[in-house]
Amino acid sequence: MNEFWDRVLDFCVQTTATVSDRLMKDFGKIQANEKEDGSLVTQADRWSDEQIREAIALTFPEHGVLSEETVHVFPTRDWCWIIDPIDGTTNFTRGLPLWSISLGLLYQGTPVFGFVYLPPIKQTFHGFWYGDSGLTGYTGAYLNHQQIHTSEEYPSGTQLFNLCARSKAILKQPFPCKVRMLGVASYNLLLVAAGIAMGGVEATPKIWDIAAAWVIVKAAGGEFVFIDHQFEFPLQHGQDYGKVSIPSLGLCRSELVSQFEPLVRCVLPDQQ
Repeated sequence: MNEFWDRVLDFCVQTTATVSDRLMKDFGKIQANEKEDGSLVTQADRWSDEQIREAIALTFPEHGVLSEETVHVFPTRDWCWIIDPIDGTTNFTRGLPLWSISLGLLYQGTPVFGFVYLPPIKQTFHGFWYGDSGLTGYTGAYLNHQQIHTSEEYPSGTQLFNLCARSKAILKQPFPCKVRMLGVASYNLLLVAAGIAMGGVEATPKIWDIAAAWVIVKAAGGEFVFIDHQFEFPLQHGQDYGKVSIPSLGLCRSELVSQFEPLVRCVLPDQQ
């Protein structure tokens, strides 16, 4: 099976490197339009999406694709890629050097491999997590091909916790960590995998925001909680995930769920 994973990883490295060469030329230089859900999209998002989908079709023709910019219906395939061609489009358009290209690979509806590349800071995250899929192969999570693990520290005023722009209600109550807001859903959660942050919360992410990061956080020893308890893997064939928000909490380990989940439930619509 490792031969397959080598092929998958090489594909991700090469494809994101090729796409990022063009994106770096557009970085901070193009305008964005607002989509129906209030998020932003640029010509660069659409171009990156098209290039990645074409590369998948050429290299893995038997695999399905679900993408932020085009295909939102989960296909009837055992293997499916989920693409976020630019995570952090606002940062991208404003010239802020935190944005990523995110690729998650699902098997029978559940993520088993994640790859996220941040071109401006040249950080590459990837990870393998097979759950009860029956798959085998490489294990663990990696930053620039060096293995990473979540923090073993305990919450305190010296530890970090990442928020998203729609989770500011958390600040209306005492909170046990210093907070940061980065503007990139995947990176908010990947810093948990890297042991830099204790946790991270995303109030309204879509499946393309979290598919890759979910794998990497779990592969690094962390825990991932769907806060509204209404979403779970595997994804369902034929379902449209374009408007499905998945409030998510990533933590460095499971024993902290009971402490942090009550603090972040205020991000849910029925709590505001």
